[in-house]
Amino acid sequence: MKRAIPALVLSAAALVPVWRYAPSTDTTTTTQSAEPNPSASASAAAGSNVVAGTTVTTEKGPVQVQATFQGEKITAVEMLQQPDHPQTEAAVPVLIEETLEAQSADIDTVSGATLTSEGYKESLQAAIDENAKSASSSDSSSPSASASEEASASQTVAGSTVGTSKGDVQVQVTFEGDKITAVEMLKQPNHPQTEAAVPVLIKETLAAQSADIDIVSGATITSDGYKESLQAAIDAKA
Repeated sequence: MKRAIPALVLSAAALVPVWRYAPSTDTTTTTQSAEPNPSASASAAAGSNVVAGTTVTTEKGPVQVQATFQGEKITAVEMLQQPDHPQTEAAVPVLIEETLEAQSADIDTVSGATLTSEGYKESLQAAIDENAKSASSSDSSSPSASASEEASASQTVAGSTVGTSKGDVQVQVTFEGDKITAVEMLKQPNHPQTEAAVPVLIKETLAAQSADIDIVSGATITSDGYKESLQAAIDAKA
């Protein structure tokens, strides 16, 4: 009975290499994320941008990187293609870790895997450039959208025509929301004192944002007509 035990031990030991053996393939995939928290990664996924870099041909085999971005931040890197070589398999996790730390392709070459490292960096830089290009296109479209929103929010209203002893007075007002952004005289008396008074009245209106402004000395009649027409435009604004 005692002699049987060593035989069993030897048989078990002989099986260990078989259990540990993992067959290799021509192309392997390695992924590493900057946010290992599953819930955090899931919540960030909606705003992420996944970009595949170019395929770089090396003497050891093709190399291609896929990077996931949150804005400009690299949150994960995946190897879509890599040489089937032990030194490559050992180098890839190091390259990914350095990428997530440096947030760029400006990382060190892994000793013993120079070709893979150079191919990795080239493919990664292509992915970074493509992400930046996409972000730039998105940003350039935003101002035009904002401009059209602002344009649709603006409103131009003409006040009532006020007859005075000097002549008719009518004001047109442009609003951005509730703010008075411009005032134009549609009608005004043909008189030097009126012509001098109008710029003052408009300036005071833009400062006061109302018709509660002072009368310009020497142009009382025009000032009163201006304020009445201005108030009518403010009241008529939707």
